[in-house]
Amino acid sequence: MIYYQDEELVIRDMEDADAQVFFDEYTAQGWHPEVAYYRMRIREHAEGKCVALTAVYQGCPAGAVYVYWNAKEGPFKDKNWPYIVDFSVLQKYQRRGVGSRMMDAAELIAAQHADIVCLGVGLCREYGSAQRMYARRGYIPDGSGVWYQDKPCVQYETVCTVDDDLVLYMTKKLHGQ
Repeated sequence: MIYYQDEELVIRDMEDADAQVFFDEYTAQGWHPEVAYYRMRIREHAEGKCVALTAVYQGCPAGAVYVYWNAKEGPFKDKNWPYIVDFSVLQKYQRRGVGSRMMDAAELIAAQHADIVCLGVGLCREYGSAQRMYARRGYIPDGSGVWYQDKPCVQYETVCTVDDDLVLYMTKKLHGQ
């Protein structure tokens, strides 16, 4: 299914061939995903657990995002709010509107199921552009504080590893803003 299309960009359902492209491209950027990760997302899309989106910029897969119908972790667990997961745009396609259009599509999909959408964002510098984008789009911290490995951090607690598991959860009201 196509969710957005213009002269340069198409947002569509993720396809099997995207898995290898993303694996190759992210490996070239220094990140080491597994092809199985993308195939799992495609399978979960086919099972109706989520919508797995690929952004295709000038004919090349440029980014991905997943919208799950119900968060299975964090403060939103089992609230039946759509949960945006693993939003990413390859470096060579950033600052071209790809990410904004993907988030537009993800939010439209989420709005068909609930009035609120949620997500978690990493706290290290590598997530800085995503943090700023979410704030500009109206996402606000949910008030549960920082979480690490699916547990809320406690004041004065030492969290030794700053990795993808150290997150701030955020929500956005989709209707009646």
